[in-house]
Amino acid sequence: MQLELGELTPEQFLKEYWQKKPLVIRKGFSNFRDLLSPEEMAGLACDEMVESRRIYKEQGEWQAEFGPFDSYEHLGESDWTLVVQALNNWVPDAEQLIQCFDFIPRWRFDDVMVSYATPGGGVGPHIDLYDVFICQGSGRRRWRVGDRGDHREFAAHPALLHTEAFEPIIDVELLPGDILYLPPGYPHDGVTLEESMSFSVGYRTASAKDMVSALADHLIDNELGCEQIEDPDRTISLQSGRVDESDLARIKAQLLAKLDDRLLSEFSGRYLTASKCELDLPEQSLGFHATDILEMLKAQTLIRLGGLRVLYFDASVKQGLFYINGEEYQLSSALSDAIPILCDQQQLSYTCIAPWLDNREFIEQLTLWVNAGFWYFEED
Repeated sequence: MQLELGELTPEQFLKEYWQKKPLVIRKGFSNFRDLLSPEEMAGLACDEMVESRRIYKEQGEWQAEFGPFDSYEHLGESDWTLVVQALNNWVPDAEQLIQCFDFIPRWRFDDVMVSYATPGGGVGPHIDLYDVFICQGSGRRRWRVGDRGDHREFAAHPALLHTEAFEPIIDVELLPGDILYLPPGYPHDGVTLEESMSFSVGYRTASAKDMVSALADHLIDNELGCEQIEDPDRTISLQSGRVDESDLARIKAQLLAKLDDRLLSEFSGRYLTASKCELDLPEQSLGFHATDILEMLKAQTLIRLGGLRVLYFDASVKQGLFYINGEEYQLSSALSDAIPILCDQQQLSYTCIAPWLDNREFIEQLTLWVNAGFWYFEED
């Protein structure tokens, strides 16, 4: 699978469109094939571990239901949509789609959402707060996109936040392989013209409010930031109710002193790699031994589990620090060069990790990760 941006390079796209304005990319993918069939998607939506919902109208009123689902016959053959989140956690082929957009770093990546819709189906006009590449699979879907502005939003259903009618700046019919890029804040509405599937590659960040709240929890859980303000050089106060500029500076310094690169990278690494959806992890260790791993690597490739988040920071990678699935890991500094390979590469071949396979620490840690299901061997 290969992404074609037409006359644009990835650099030009980021400069001219990313978080700036929408873009229709015709034939972004040549001969695009659905990552799964509607029947396979329905099967996923039967699983309670998979986040799914279906949207439809009943007597003119919007309805939304959350899975798992075991029947669709009562919905008829038109005017309904099935959505499955985090497809990349369950369908390995979704990784090929994500890699096409890897000119955007993975810490910004959210998930791949798949939508199946019957003719007339959609989720209604709405505004998203994240960037998304809507990749049209089989079938056709009409998209209307409005401009940013002060659009009134309302709850069409407790689970559906819609926006008022808008004047479109884009009114387009997407065909298989076409892509619609939408930055945050642009109202849009997609209506399926015939039975169709679309695959949305989403990118989002947390709000400052959510990050500060999670940081406070991190400080509390780890008993950090317990130091109190010290002011041995205090001078006499003539106004007891006043907080003067020097005192405000002390308060600010106390808060900022804790926010050094070490704390921010540790907290952010844990926060950004924590999965919001279930991962397909084994309940018990798979029982591989280090010798098994070494032998199997000669013939098979290790694949990173779909949905597993792995990150490292320039500020701490030389210290051997990196993050997997909400946890901090540390290798010896002698293995620091292996960390970018582990985090940047979806597949680990014998050749690419050969420089470290004679290192006992590395192979023991790799064995632990394989037994935890973080990486698995490709089937022959």
